[in-house]
Amino acid sequence: MKNQATLTPPINRGSMAPRPWTGFWKGLRLMLTRRATPTIPSSWMLAASRRRMFLLALVIGSAAIAGRMLVSTQPESGDHLVLHTIQLAMIVLLFGWVAAGFVTALMGFWMQWRPDPHALSLSAARRQKLGQDARTAIIMPICNEPVGPVFAGLRATCESVLASEAAGLFDLFVLSDSDNTSKQEQERAAVQALRLQLGDRARIYYRLRKRRVHRKAGNVADFCRRWGRNYRYMVVLDADSVMTGDSMTTMVRLMEAHPKAGIIQTAPRACGVETLHARIQQFAGRVTGRLFTAGMQYWQLGESHYWGHNAIIRIEPFMQYCALARLPGTGGLSGEILSHDFVEAALMRRAGYETWLVPDLAGSYEQQPSNLMEELQRDRRWCQGNLMNFRLITEPGIQPVHRAMLFTGAMAYVSAPLWLAFLLVSLSLGLLEPHGAGSELFPWLGMSDKLKGLWTFTLTLLFLPRVLAVVAIIGRGEQAAYGGSGALVKSAVMEACLSALQAPIRMVAHTLFVVTALTGIGLEWKSPSREATSVLWRDALQRFMPVMAVVSFVMLAVFHVQHAALLWLLPVGLPLLLAAPLIVLTSESRWGLMLKYRLWLLTPEEHVPPAVLVRAWA
Repeated sequence: MKNQATLTPPINRGSMAPRPWTGFWKGLRLMLTRRATPTIPSSWMLAASRRRMFLLALVIGSAAIAGRMLVSTQPESGDHLVLHTIQLAMIVLLFGWVAAGFVTALMGFWMQWRPDPHALSLSAARRQKLGQDARTAIIMPICNEPVGPVFAGLRATCESVLASEAAGLFDLFVLSDSDNTSKQEQERAAVQALRLQLGDRARIYYRLRKRRVHRKAGNVADFCRRWGRNYRYMVVLDADSVMTGDSMTTMVRLMEAHPKAGIIQTAPRACGVETLHARIQQFAGRVTGRLFTAGMQYWQLGESHYWGHNAIIRIEPFMQYCALARLPGTGGLSGEILSHDFVEAALMRRAGYETWLVPDLAGSYEQQPSNLMEELQRDRRWCQGNLMNFRLITEPGIQPVHRAMLFTGAMAYVSAPLWLAFLLVSLSLGLLEPHGAGSELFPWLGMSDKLKGLWTFTLTLLFLPRVLAVVAIIGRGEQAAYGGSGALVKSAVMEACLSALQAPIRMVAHTLFVVTALTGIGLEWKSPSREATSVLWRDALQRFMPVMAVVSFVMLAVFHVQHAALLWLLPVGLPLLLAAPLIVLTSESRWGLMLKYRLWLLTPEEHVPPAVLVRAWA
């Protein structure tokens, strides 16, 4: 291939062979019959076990309370018993799901003031000495990406790495799966330009695969087989990732200080795109999201998530234990594993290595999709990938917490059709029962006190994390970076309102994604835009007109049967009727920039942009 030899180092081939999967039913049988091998737990494992038991008790207790409150509101006559039973089963499952998220955020709130003695210590890691044998590859898999934005961020990352004290440890690999000839030429030219701009100190390589199998996971595995033996670690980036040299050096120090660590994941901070939708997501992730991230780290400790990018991996055990075989069978839940990261973390932990999340490590950044349609396109791939991963939940040797992650990954999308079914069942009962709440002009007034209490309890658990997040920021004296206390509170209210409007759209979209994944309808794989992209009216209407038409028909039918019952549908039906204008308006950069100038939805990275981001944007 043209110029390929001059852009890659000599091959030092190694093996990375996948093990076949045991299979769901055989794995379940082994789980029930095989005794676990006793191990000596470390201090963090004992702490994690206690914390998880506490979480499980709170979730089960909360779900039981919600179920008991719903049962007390149901009639004793036994009419419509099937619908009432379905309603009860779904509220118990969904309320447990909501409670798990709330308790996780609550623990994240607690960790804002109380350092975790069992977490990885950044201060101790920075004192760790680095030898020349701690060589680290920075790898960026790409596929038909916009070359300009990708290499602008990559150049800023490289410049920051070269300015760090451990610059000599790092080599950079751009791993391309692009099948567009024009893109390939642009990528080669960009790599050559980067080499000229950064000089001899920067060791930058470019690999274009001929056989593009297994997508990103296959691209990373191809690198490992060719050059993995040359390095102790690899830092994995996405095409929209930007990281500082200090953050990468700290990650290497953490690995050197903890020889049993197989994966260390940072919590990337969203930044860069200035559409209203992207800024809403950036603000939510920076404010409320950090509570959930800290809460996850509190439960998981050394058995944490891996999100596939902005993380460091110990290469030798990754090559030995984390190769991914195809899922056997036919249909949408078979074939190449799409959401490889959760599975790789589970396999690394099964091999005896720890996987850690370090949410307080600064200098790790990524971009959000610029509009809701791009976000949903990404979610469709994630939905199918997480449903596929559920097939591996009974694989022998996987730790219970990683089995729980595989379950929650699937539940993140299956919860959408469950919520939709719960709403439809509740509406049906309101129409069928002559004295149901649906017969009231104002539904809230027609509820029993216990039913009011159940809904109040549910809404409290859903929205209280946002309040706790704002309290945590003000309590730590960080509100100036968010535009001040007033701007922070106003922005949090605005984000909550817009998220509530978008929630029904996500619910219906995720329901369709689950159905298409289970029925085996083909999946289009396309990288999201890395720049601000406005949605055209015709595109939004073409995509959402069928949903808007169905919702209009349902609302008219309900109004015809029982006028007052229509009020029950408005919180969900109205955002769906307005889906197209909502998506178009929130995709506009002008609204995001206008609010930014008025200090709405401001994040610390916008208030005082880090030098590496300023360089990337320049």
